[in-house]
Amino acid sequence: MKKQQSGFTLIELIMVIVILGILAAFALPRFADFSGQARESTVDGIGGGLRSAMAIAHASQIAAGDGGAEPVTLEGVEITMIGGYPTANDAGIVAAAQVDGIEKTAGGAGAGATITFTPNGGNAVNCRVIYTAATPAVAGPPAVAAIPASVDANNDGC
Repeated sequence: MKKQQSGFTLIELIMVIVILGILAAFALPRFADFSGQARESTVDGIGGGLRSAMAIAHASQIAAGDGGAEPVTLEGVEITMIGGYPTANDAGIVAAAQVDGIEKTAGGAGAGATITFTPNGGNAVNCRVIYTAATPAVAGPPAVAAIPASVDANNDGC
């Protein structure tokens, strides 16, 4: 009686390895670009967080009937304001949005000052969020800004 062999031949195993290699070659580039997508999402998230914090601080100041430069308190943190919006520094929009661990450059407490947020590994020109502080027009309650604060998020070069 002849014993029947079971298993795969060497050629079958080589063919399976070749097919898996081809599939991996096509799939790898799709998964290799996650770092750029992560930076894009970070820029979008920072931009949304800054817009929300800016609107909440502005609404809080209007509700309190304070002047455009009076600080507001959000969650126990005092936020410095100008023209009814947070200033473009650590005591203003950074504290209001609670932005931590993101590279930021410049900033200031003056009218029209800007602060730039860049995700790690991002291009400072085409992968960044710029917050521009308001330029006040009329002082006193309610706060009126000649040019309101703005958030510009650009993720084209992430």
